[in-house]
Amino acid sequence: MAIRKLLLLLKPIDPYPFLQSGGVSLIKNPQVLKYLESRCKVHRNAINVCQEILNKKAVEWKPISRNDVSNPIRDVDMVITVGGDGTLLHASHFLDDSVPVLGVNSDPTQAHEVEELSDQFDASRSTGHLCAATVENFEQVLDDILYGRVVPSKVSRISVKLNTEPLLSHALNDVLIAHPCPAAVSRFSFKIKNKDGYTSPKTVNCRSSGLRLCTAAGSTAAMLSAGGFVMPMLSRDLQFMVREPISPGSAATLMHSSFKPDQSMDVNWYSDHGTIYMDGCQVRYNVQLGDTIEISSDAPVLNVFLSQGFSQVRSRDGFKQTKDLQGCNGFCYLTA
Repeated sequence: MAIRKLLLLLKPIDPYPFLQSGGVSLIKNPQVLKYLESRCKVHRNAINVCQEILNKKAVEWKPISRNDVSNPIRDVDMVITVGGDGTLLHASHFLDDSVPVLGVNSDPTQAHEVEELSDQFDASRSTGHLCAATVENFEQVLDDILYGRVVPSKVSRISVKLNTEPLLSHALNDVLIAHPCPAAVSRFSFKIKNKDGYTSPKTVNCRSSGLRLCTAAGSTAAMLSAGGFVMPMLSRDLQFMVREPISPGSAATLMHSSFKPDQSMDVNWYSDHGTIYMDGCQVRYNVQLGDTIEISSDAPVLNVFLSQGFSQVRSRDGFKQTKDLQGCNGFCYLTA
């Protein structure tokens, strides 16, 4: 399909509101203030560069702030997000599998800056694991897409049913089910079942700080930080982990594993209150005592242009999937 109509989805131009209405800074440390001002400047410059490049191409495009998106995104051939993974995650909740997305990391972390300032504050910038481009290579990546030299990868998402009713949103990274107060204990049980109706005879009963599930894309985020394992980017499996279980006993080995696309997880919620968090704080739903939650990978994939892990590249013989393209800056190409 020819790509001629684009939507440029932008992280807010001044995403760090460190000034009060009277112009007085909320940040007292001058180095932190300088760092935040630099981040705003770099992000604004990235937006300007992307717009200048788009103006040179034979495409129709319009910009919109991510905060102004409230309805499903339709009637465009591609979405370009300018920000980081958070902006792409935000966009994903308004996209089905018909519109591909390209992420531009507008403010990548600078290793020398982190090293220089690490003893004073965290100088990490934007995370762009899902972003295939930066300002430096955006035009090349865009040309590769427009001329059909690369195609998006089909990245799995998580489907959730609450009391048998499908939730409208699908998680690209992860789902956390927990008490709305992070200090409270959550009580729940779960089983893994096959779609042919067979259910595992083992029910896992939990008292913990919640239950997290992730896709392959999300396995490098919170799940990895909690001790999980990285999954191949195009895997349709879902990984789960019970957070901070209390006296798990013999069930400890059942509290961190994964299940296949032909399986799902049934959760019974036994706390007075609970919340389903999708992709961090992007989307949330309330649950209560007695609710049932079904989790699976039965969600429309998200078509994402990726720069590493897995990608699909057009060759003379059609589309071929390549993997483990670590260390590639931008897209990697097949050689004859």
